[in-house]
Amino acid sequence: MKSALYAGTALVALTASAASAEQITVFGTWLSPEAEIVEEIFDIFEERTGHEVSYVGSDSFEQQVLIDAEAGSAPNISIFPQPGLAADMASRGFLTPLKDGSADWIRDNYAAGQSWVDLGTYADENGEDQLYGMFFRVDLKSLVWYSPENFEDAGYEIPQSMEELIALSDQIVADGGTPWCIGLGSGAATGWPATDWVEDMMLRTQPPAIYDQWVSNELPFDAPEVVGAIEAFGQFALNDDYVAGGAGAVASTDFRDSPKGLFDSPPQCYMHRQASFIPAFFPEGTVVGEDADFFYFPAYEAADLGKPVLGAGTLFAITNPSDGAQELIEFLRDPAAHEVWMGYGGFLTPHKDVDPAKFQDDTSRALNEVLLNATTFRFDGSDLMPGAVGAGSFWTGMVDYAGGKDAAEVAAGIQSSWPE
Repeated sequence: MKSALYAGTALVALTASAASAEQITVFGTWLSPEAEIVEEIFDIFEERTGHEVSYVGSDSFEQQVLIDAEAGSAPNISIFPQPGLAADMASRGFLTPLKDGSADWIRDNYAAGQSWVDLGTYADENGEDQLYGMFFRVDLKSLVWYSPENFEDAGYEIPQSMEELIALSDQIVADGGTPWCIGLGSGAATGWPATDWVEDMMLRTQPPAIYDQWVSNELPFDAPEVVGAIEAFGQFALNDDYVAGGAGAVASTDFRDSPKGLFDSPPQCYMHRQASFIPAFFPEGTVVGEDADFFYFPAYEAADLGKPVLGAGTLFAITNPSDGAQELIEFLRDPAAHEVWMGYGGFLTPHKDVDPAKFQDDTSRALNEVLLNATTFRFDGSDLMPGAVGAGSFWTGMVDYAGGKDAAEVAAGIQSSWPE
């Protein structure tokens, strides 16, 4: 690995001597070029502690990490792409809790800190909750993309609340335009973009605890709270005046094609709600920050639920305990561990003490501001539900809903598919 000495504001004293240096194994999903970036981060840790870190990435992580744990040959640290598998392994006694004080540090130093504690806390084999996961690298979903030129030409302002967003949509219709481009098509995964809409609407109409109960099915899928969130999505998607091509085009439009109407002249639509990855599907040559920009998908002012953010992220957890493994987890508290990847792009962090100047570009900096301003963060709910629901009936149910089926009927069908 490349060796480099970084000055920093380390929050922990990492003073392992050569005599106590360990070989620390780390397993995750990051392949090249991301693997080289995370190895560069581990170089800092090695330089400071004398430990040696060996990282291995695999696209079969989810299967292999379980095989290794069951065989008693797990790596010291595993980097999980989502919390569901980590929670399952914690319940089987395959994870080691983080050191005392870790939860307090996360609450104090991560934006929406309690959310990250909640997302990293799972029941152990005795049913007792423990903090197992430290999140590192986050993705955003609660974004609305638009053309600044089109907004400026029409005299539209960025809405600051859901009420203002709906008023803006109505204004665009009154002006003879179409506010939204929405597409649910995604091959065998058709329907998933609507699940993100519904999850965002759950976080804007219900407290986070209700969202958590819904994801675990403690709150049934056909409960009024969930049906209401589906109908809140329908306020946009089922309105012929709101959607390019009319509501009938929503289910059949491929999600990769749906934002392109933003860039037509005259525009087919003015707004597109989608995650931070969507610029990859903008027309060739589109410059984010000039030709396209984004704003936070706002919350209802009347609901008074703060600024919830929907997203995803990876978490570090200890699968084979050692002092060195705990030290490496603590090293992630250091802004330097985050700032290396910030310089390469494609990295957002809730850490409040990183230097924003270290981001690769203004777009990344602005995206991270959305994360830092969040009062609640919740993981993509469909990714946490059983596969038969989160990657099955929830997707198909949303297609049925976009096709005109009643929300309560759709929700009841999804509930009936929930595994016993």
